[in-house]
Amino acid sequence: MLIREATTEDWPAVWPFFHTIVSAGETFTFPLDLGFDEGRGWWLLPEPNRTVVAVDEETGAVLGSAKMNRNHQGNGSHIASASYMVDPAHSGRGVGRALAEYTIDWARRAGYRAMQFNAVVASNEHAVKLYESLGFTVIGTLPEGFRHPTEGYVGLHIMHRAL
Repeated sequence: MLIREATTEDWPAVWPFFHTIVSAGETFTFPLDLGFDEGRGWWLLPEPNRTVVAVDEETGAVLGSAKMNRNHQGNGSHIASASYMVDPAHSGRGVGRALAEYTIDWARRAGYRAMQFNAVVASNEHAVKLYESLGFTVIGTLPEGFRHPTEGYVGLHIMHRAL
């Protein structure tokens, strides 16, 4: 698997799984009805932020994507954040872990002191376990902060790790 900078030419390959994940409404706080162009603006971030894709080196297929950015501005600009999406057809193969490790390394190299995830849906147990295995801890939970389409109101975790 190769992780490289995403380009606008990658968006047509990212869009199908981005759209599936966002419209399902189970893991992101994005508007459920984001269209192709709007979604691209939400996911493909301009510098100094970054968006990358994980690509199968043999087939060239886009397996997943991550966006990384400054979590706060001004005197809080030393804290990074990131978001991840893996094509459901490629889940369970280490793509999410590889993307998360990549973003942690990026943040460290860029001089950030910590990473913070602002809204990890508590019922997204796979993501919570992955992040905890990478050194993140839940530092707080907004009770009923997320309206899950099948589980009702569930918590939104704030997760943090020092770099």
